[in-house]
Amino acid sequence: MMSGDLQDIHILIVDDEESIRVTFEMFLKRAGYGRISTAATMEEALLAINEERFDLIISDIVLEGAKGTDLLRHIQKTGLRCPVVMITGFPNLETAADAVRYGAFDYISKPVNKETLLRFVRQALSHWQLQKEKKLLQQENEKYRRYLEVIFSSVSDAIITVDEHTNIVQLNNTAREWLGSMEPEGVINLAGLSDEIGKACLHDATRVINHGETVKEHLVECEMKDGTVRMISLNAAPLKDSVDEFNGAVIVMRDITMAPPTTVGPKRTSFRKFIGSSQVMQDVYQLIENVGRVDTAVLITGESGTGKELAAEALHAESLRKSKPLIKVDCAAIPEDLLESELFGHRKGAFTGADRDRKGRLFHADGGTLFLDEIGDISPRMQLRLLRFLQEQTFTPVGQDISIQVNVRIIAATNVNLKEKVRDGGFREDLYYRLKVVEILLPPLRARKGCVPLLVHHFLSVYRDKLNKNIFSISDQAMELLCNYRWPGNVRELRHVIERACVLCNGTSILVENFPKEIKNDVGRLENRVDSEIPERRQRATDMINTDMFISEEEQILSALQSTGGNKTKAAQLLKIDRSTLYRKMKRYDL
Repeated sequence: MMSGDLQDIHILIVDDEESIRVTFEMFLKRAGYGRISTAATMEEALLAINEERFDLIISDIVLEGAKGTDLLRHIQKTGLRCPVVMITGFPNLETAADAVRYGAFDYISKPVNKETLLRFVRQALSHWQLQKEKKLLQQENEKYRRYLEVIFSSVSDAIITVDEHTNIVQLNNTAREWLGSMEPEGVINLAGLSDEIGKACLHDATRVINHGETVKEHLVECEMKDGTVRMISLNAAPLKDSVDEFNGAVIVMRDITMAPPTTVGPKRTSFRKFIGSSQVMQDVYQLIENVGRVDTAVLITGESGTGKELAAEALHAESLRKSKPLIKVDCAAIPEDLLESELFGHRKGAFTGADRDRKGRLFHADGGTLFLDEIGDISPRMQLRLLRFLQEQTFTPVGQDISIQVNVRIIAATNVNLKEKVRDGGFREDLYYRLKVVEILLPPLRARKGCVPLLVHHFLSVYRDKLNKNIFSISDQAMELLCNYRWPGNVRELRHVIERACVLCNGTSILVENFPKEIKNDVGRLENRVDSEIPERRQRATDMINTDMFISEEEQILSALQSTGGNKTKAAQLLKIDRSTLYRKMKRYDL
């Protein structure tokens, strides 16, 4: 020990002879020990021990009215951790045995010279220091062991360690849960697991042990005990100790089955073929349910790619006509001179090329539903004929004089502003109101950004299976990019982007690099807009709100908030509503 350390050593000398106490204290102080206390009786010794901490106690084995072994018993009983050196004038085997039995470090026979005393003091203190270091090291090791156990048991991946004979050494909680339904009683070796995941673990562990290989991304489909089929990724590596000796293998299993994004509350994440959980989609679902049961004409409006055909299918599925046919007609895809015959049918010889009678789509839709997509593109003549049908539920095939009566529900859809076309004279007003008994407005994808993760998950599942690819996730950066994009092509564009990404993806996760440049560059372009554009944006927002442009209420609110830099008072003024009304609408749309 250093001389500075000796000054901090606290030693208690217990002896009923004052001369011995003084002599021992002098020896120790001259040797550099700085803190020496003395006691003449057992009572004084016990009082000192109870009040102070000592690093060493030197006690005579025979005290006035007591024994040194009584002091040892008290020290042992109270749990005091301190070495004790006994001094005896009559050394014998029984005395030594008693001293050791009660925890004495050693004992010294009288007379005690300086060198003997100091040697025993050094040995006792050195031994005590080693004991303290050993205890501290054991505590640190135990703390480190518990820390590793906490990590091992808390990690969500399943971890299994095996020895060189593939005997299971340790399992964490996740591995124990996964193997619980397939682990026979008393199984200690991977060979005893008969399930697919057990066979895969044995296969990978054997490769590691026999060849020293590291197995990465071994994908296995397995049925869990709850009956679900999960995709498990296995990674196995050699297990080595601190001296780099091969001891077995460690297997890490991760469930990479793509889970759908979670939603808060009782919101529906899908309806019929629609995917989405935003409030605006909840309103659409409820409207389709309510209108579907009512046998009336419906006009579905919305931008291209928002799912107007899906809405028509959902309306038909919710109606009493669901057992009857749903006939679809894309008015923009059929030439004008053929559309009339396509809808109403014709008699043989009615026009050049009519070599036989043909029953039109209206006839085939009898009892069911006729869906007229892109209704805004039909000619004035077709508008008139369709109006008459809606009024009378009868039609006359081309070249025939006798009318045919049918029971057909009409659902129309358009991506143009029909009211504006009516104002410009491009669409009949009476037909417009006949079609628009109930209007279902489908929001653009940019007005339902919260639905993007759900849609991505759905399309990724579809194209993963269709293309037979092992793609099970999408990176956070890629998902953020998709959520921030404006989606001018709406859900149809998103579907094509995911299909393209699945085609180009060579790994198990969709990455940013799998997207087209217009997706990757869009966020940067939006972030780099300068403040000088704000007045221009505000003017565009004002024009959008004040005109009868085809946008949803949620998009109007978003546009107003963006154009005013988030100022709710100015946004309310721009929207010409009270600020309290704006707050309610923002809460409704979760803005």
